[in-house]
Amino acid sequence: MPLNDSVQFFDRQFRQQAEQHDFQLNPFEQAALPHLHGKVLDYGCGLGNLAFAAARRGCSVLALDASQAAIAHIHEYAAETALPVQATLADLRDHALMEDFDAVVSIGLLMFFDCPTAFKTLSTLQAHVRPGGVAVVNVLIEGTTYLDMFDAQGHCLFAPHALEQRFAGWDILHSAFSDFDAPQDRTKAFATIIARKPVLPAGHA
Repeated sequence: MPLNDSVQFFDRQFRQQAEQHDFQLNPFEQAALPHLHGKVLDYGCGLGNLAFAAARRGCSVLALDASQAAIAHIHEYAAETALPVQATLADLRDHALMEDFDAVVSIGLLMFFDCPTAFKTLSTLQAHVRPGGVAVVNVLIEGTTYLDMFDAQGHCLFAPHALEQRFAGWDILHSAFSDFDAPQDRTKAFATIIARKPVLPAGHA
C-alpha cells in the first residue's frame, strides 16, 4: 500500500509515541469512551489507545489504520494482554466494511482525504452503524491554520457545521467545537459529534 505524506507523517509520530510509551487517551477519545459498547469499529485507530480502553470495558474492537507502525504495536499489545482487539492494516480511503457495528469511531481521520472521499467514507461509516448504535466522528474544520501533516495532493477542512448537517435525523448526544494551539502560533480547530442512529419502527427494513 503506497504511503502518502499524511500516512508517513503519522507513521513517524506513532513510532515515536510507542518508543516513549505515550498511550494516553486524547480529549476526544476520553469523550468517546463512555458511549462505546458491544462490537466497535475504530476507523483510523492510531496506536489503539481507545480500542484497548474500550476492550477493557467489555467491547470487542476492530481497529483499522494505514500506519504499519500503529498496527504492529496493536498486534503486539493485543497478544500480550489477550484483549479482544483485532487490528488490520488498511487503505481507509476505500476500505470495504463487511459487517455492522454497535459503535463506530473515526477520530482525526476524515480530513486527510479529499472532500469527496471524506464525505463518501462518512456515509459508509454511518451505514454500518446498527440501529440504536453510536457514531463518534471528529474532524478538523475551517479555521485550522496548522497544515503540516496534510498530504499535498488533497485534504478536506470541513465547514463548521458540516457534521451536524450530515447527522440530521440522528439523536445528537454531543456536539462541540474546540481549538488547540499548534507550532508557530497556528491553530487546530476541531468539530466533534457523538450521535445515536435511529431505531426503525417495527416492520420497517
